[in-house]
Order: sequence, then structure tokens, then C-alpha cells
Amino acid sequence: MNDINSLIEKLPAGGNYDIEKIKRAYEYATRMHEGQLRKSGDPYITHPFAVAEIVIDLQLDTDSICAAFLHDTVEDCPDKASCLNIRKEFGEDVANIVDGMTKLVQIPFENKEEEHIENLRKMFLAMSKDLRVIFIKLADRLHNMRTLEFRSEAKQRSIALETMHVYAPLAHRLGMQKMKQELENLALKYLDPIGYNEVENYIQRSYGQHIDFLESAKKKVEKRLEEYGIKFTLEGRIKSTYSIYKKMYNQNKAFEEIYDLYAIRVIVNSELDCYSALGIIHEQFNSIPGRFKDYISTPKPNMYRSLHTTVIGREGIPFEVQIRTWEMHRVAEYGLAAHWKYKSGEQTKESIDKKLQWIRTLLETEKDPDDPDEFLRPLKIDLFEDEIFVFTPKGDVVNLPNRATTIDFAYAIHSAVGNKMVGAKVNGNIVPIDYMLQTGQIVEVLTSAASKGPSRDWLKIVCSNEAKNKIRQFFKKEMRTENIQLGKYEVERELKRFGRHFTDSQRNEIVGNIAQRIGLPEADDLYNNIGYGGMSASKLSSKLKDEFDRIIRPEQPDEPVIEKPKKEKRSRDMSQSVIIDSVSGCQVKFAKCCNPLPGDSIIGYITKGYGVSIHKYDCPKATEGLKKIDDKDRWVVASWSSKVIEKNNNNNDFTATLDIFISSSSTAIADVTIALSELKVSIISMVTKEIDGNMKLVIGIKCSGIEHLKSIINIVKKIKNVKEVVRGYQI
Repeated sequence: MNDINSLIEKLPAGGNYDIEKIKRAYEYATRMHEGQLRKSGDPYITHPFAVAEIVIDLQLDTDSICAAFLHDTVEDCPDKASCLNIRKEFGEDVANIVDGMTKLVQIPFENKEEEHIENLRKMFLAMSKDLRVIFIKLADRLHNMRTLEFRSEAKQRSIALETMHVYAPLAHRLGMQKMKQELENLALKYLDPIGYNEVENYIQRSYGQHIDFLESAKKKVEKRLEEYGIKFTLEGRIKSTYSIYKKMYNQNKAFEEIYDLYAIRVIVNSELDCYSALGIIHEQFNSIPGRFKDYISTPKPNMYRSLHTTVIGREGIPFEVQIRTWEMHRVAEYGLAAHWKYKSGEQTKESIDKKLQWIRTLLETEKDPDDPDEFLRPLKIDLFEDEIFVFTPKGDVVNLPNRATTIDFAYAIHSAVGNKMVGAKVNGNIVPIDYMLQTGQIVEVLTSAASKGPSRDWLKIVCSNEAKNKIRQFFKKEMRTENIQLGKYEVERELKRFGRHFTDSQRNEIVGNIAQRIGLPEADDLYNNIGYGGMSASKLSSKLKDEFDRIIRPEQPDEPVIEKPKKEKRSRDMSQSVIIDSVSGCQVKFAKCCNPLPGDSIIGYITKGYGVSIHKYDCPKATEGLKKIDDKDRWVVASWSSKVIEKNNNNNDFTATLDIFISSSSTAIADVTIALSELKVSIISMVTKEIDGNMKLVIGIKCSGIEHLKSIINIVKKIKNVKEVVRGYQI
């Protein structure tokens, strides 16, 4: 059943394979797995043998084939096999590949999710060093999917879901379209068997009806290409089951709206022949507007290159035509495996490393110890997001995730460009830095040596994992003092939730212990991580509580609970706060443009159906409105009720805005929020803006009137590095 000699015969000619080493690997795996059976009842060796067959189909090297035979020995036969033994028997490379595929079975994890994420992380780390790890892992997953019918229904769904979410997108990212399509089709079969069968039945019916049409189209193309003397190979195909399913269910399309159900692939000898063949096909068939894509001049990030066009013949049936060279076809089928540096001397280490950069970017993600999904989230973004292609002013192509902004573009160019960015131009026009880019645009980043670096708000704007990592790294290195202060504030707030008194020394002991638990040298490193956004204090809550309860002894008396006197429910009706033309009780609302406060001179404007709108007397809208003849009669005299003035310092019913100008490199933002908290002032909004190298903090607060606001302003002015505080208007 598993004849090693027949397998050896499948090795590509001229591959310089070490036949003896491959046979030894097969024999070693057979001994290690002796007596083990698969769920199907077959001897376990049938699985590594099948994986080795797939690896040979990918035309990988000797060590890859050996690792395919041995990939399960260390994990499934720990009493017999070890990486040390494999290293002695088969060399360093084979041992490292096997180790990269071996799950972390010896390490205790808190839950299955954390174990799963850490195994993925380990695989990606090994993959970043030697890409053969993922080639063999994909071959392993493909054979497991081919034999999935022997697993339980729950296991089938779990494995199929992981295949669809991780391994098929990985194959796509590596350009391995043939493997990607088979993985997707097999996963769909178990995730939605009804939908899968529906699409399969449609394909069979449709192909049976139109087989003559497809053959006729192929003959027309063959005839014209031969007339022009172009050497070619022609293939006909039907779109994959999952591709059709995805368009139907995700894009809500009917079968009749799938324009590329049928396809003809033309493989020629040169790029020039590709474009010549395109012209010949457009001469024979009418092209469908908007359905032409030139992936030769602008390749996909996974190295895919081809011409795509969709045409329609006299039968009224649309079909896609793909035109590529043999080299492009090999890359399209096998992706990066077709260019593997261990097989092809043409590939320099630098070119391979450049193609692996996206893997290393994933591994740079900061690891939140309480949230293993922090690793999987950017992985999903980088693997699943549709990509866009934009150009630098010099014409270089930059690929980014869909919904990427000009900031994402800047950091894709270089960290220094992103950190010094002050604006951007798209197609020659200045755009906001949060402008979402679209394929084909030319983007120019505007930088300034005077820039103090990125804003923390950028983390909410960018969508690429690379940009987020680089922004966090900037704050981690350049803003450590401010980060530590912000981190202390967050931790202090979390500890106060536990309801018992603690001293500074106890707090330092709690935080220091947690820092050591998660592998950080000291408490300040933990504060720094929290301050720059690498981890969240709230997600450390369980660890903080554990240490808190251990250090703050349970017998220590709890903080006494003081029964606060119940306040009378304050009415939100403000009709009694303003007198209109000597009449109180009128329906009023306070204008957002100027936010009048008790103590301000005010004026009223009679609206249509919404009562009287109250403005400050010097509000620009009031000043302009009084000049208009048509509106003049609608402006009325207004004044504050004596009751509002009397309880000016008791109730914070009114909204005000402060414009606070501070040094951008200081800790003043944290100081301002802490000061307002101590004053019991409610913050309802906060926006930061960079102006001439400094920061403007626009903050919305609740206060009782003009005198209360003045006292708040006086206190904020005294905060270090606060340059100016003025009353603002629109929030």
C-alpha cells in the first residue's frame, strides 16, 4: 500500500535528491509509528506517506521529504523519538522543521484557546526562519482534510473552521492557489454541506449543458493563436465550488450572475506573447467592461502574475480568460514553493526574506498575557482583508489591507516616514491623514523634521498590524516617562475597585510581582506597557486581584461603607432656569454653538417647533441673526432665573468646553484628567489636536455656571506644562 520505491519514482528529474536519506526517513517513521492506527483504521504510517507525496508534488527538496515522513514522530511517539535523535540521524534542518511542527504538548495552558494560539505562534516563528515548515504543515492539513470523514461531527467542524480561517488564507498568501482551492472546498463540505451540495449540483448541471460551448470557444482561440504562430497550451476549467459559494452567499448573487464560472487558461512562452494573445482574444470575443485585470505589470503580493479578462461569445455565455507564461503558471500553482531558496539558486536570501516580512510583522505583535487572541486578531486581519494597491510618486507599488489610510501607507514605506508624517497628498491633492485609500491612487507623504511623532489617536485610525506595531514602538521608546505615569493611573484605578485600603509599598509589591509573572524586569516596565497601549490594566484585573488578596490580608478591615443621603431626583427640565420676556416656564434648549452658562449674558431665539434656543449674547450666530431683517423679530430678551444663580455651585447641569494648550511632550494630558477627577468634574468628551508642535486638548465638561468654570480654569492653568486655558465653544 505504501511502496517507498513507487514514491521515489515520482521525484522530479534532475532534482539532485538523496534517495538513501529519504528511504531512511521512511523506515524511521515506520518504526516509530508501529502499532499506531488512524481513525480510519489504517496504519498511521499511511498519513506521513501521503504528506510526503504531496511534498514531492510541490517539488521540494530532500530535507522537506524527510521532514514530511518524520513530522509526527516527536509529538505522537515521545517515548521513542526526539528532536535530538532526528538531529543526529537526519541533520539540523530536518530536526528544526520537525520541531517547528511539533505542538507545545509539554507546557501547561490555562485554556484550549491559549494553547491553540501559542501553537500557531510557534509555527509562525519556525515558518519565519524556514518556510518549509508551513509547506509541510499545509500538506499535513490537506491530507487530514481529505480523510476528515472518519472524525466526529464536532471535530470535523472544528478542523474545517480552522482550515478555512487559517490554512487556506495562508496558502493564498503564499500563492499556492491549487492547494488553497482544495482546502476551501473540503472545509466548505463540512461547514455547510447543504450549500456545498447545492453549488456542486449546479456546476454539474451547468457544465453538462454548456460543455459544447466551452469546447467551441477553446477551438476558436486555438485556431487564431496558431495562425499568429504563437506557441501555447490551452486549458479549460470551471470555477471552484467555494469560489462560487462565496460569491452567491457573501455577495448575494444568483448563479446567473457568476460571470467567471467558465474559464480558459492560455499558457505561452513569453510576456510579449501574453499581450499578443490578449489582443487576439479581444478580436474574437466582446470584452465585458470593467472585467480586465493586468496582474503582470502589477503582481499580487503573493507573486501571482497573469492577465485576466472576461469576454462573451455569440451564445451569450460569459467566460474568463487567463493568460500567463509557464513560469507565471508554476508560481500561480505552487506560489513561494516554486521559488524556494533551497531548490532554486536564483533566489537570493534578500528576496526570500522580503517575501517573508509579513510573517515577521505578525510576530512583532505585543503579547497580552491575558488575551491570546491579541495574536490571532492581527493574523486574521492580515490574512483575510482584501488588499488594495497604491503607488508611490516614483511608481513603486505598495499593497495594503482594504480600508488602509494614508498613515498605514506612510508606515509601510518606513517607520521614520510615519513618525515624521504631517499630512499626505493623493493624486496631487492634500487629504486628511485618516483618508481611506483606493487601488490605483498615487500617494505622497508630507513630512516635517519638526514633527514630535505620531498621535496616540492614530492607533484608532490605522488598520494594518504593521502600522499599529510601529506606532506602539514609538511610544514605547520615546514616551516612557509619560507612559509610566499613565500606566500608574490605570493600575491605581483598577486596584481601588477592590474596596480595601493599601499603602504605596503594598501597591509596588503587587505590581512588581505581576511584572515578574509575565516576564517583565520591574514594575515600571509593566506601567510602560500599559501606558503605551501594549496591554490593558483591565485585562490584568484577575492577576491584580490575586496579588491584592494575597498581600492585603483578608483580616484587614474593609473600607467602611458610608450610607450616603439620597439626593432628590433632579429634574432634567430646564424650563425654570431661564426667563423669556419676563415669563418663566418657557420650553428652552441651550445652543451647542456657544454653550451658555449661568452668569453669561444671554438672548433667546424662537425656533420652529422646538421652543426657545438660548445663546450667549456675544455668540456669532446671535450677532449675525440680529442683523437679518427676516429673523430679527424672532430674537427675544432672556435672563437667568434667580434660582439658578443661587444654586450655581451645587448642581452641574450645564455643559462647557475648555481649549487647553499644552506641551506635546509632557505628561500634562494625564495631569489634566487626574486634576479634573479630583475636582469631581465630569468629562463628557476629549479631543487632541497638534498645532505648531504643541498639543491642543479640547475637553467637554459638566459645571454649574460661569463662576464654577472660572475656578476650574484657574486650577488647570497651574498644571505644569499647561500654557493656556480658554473657554471654548462647539464641542
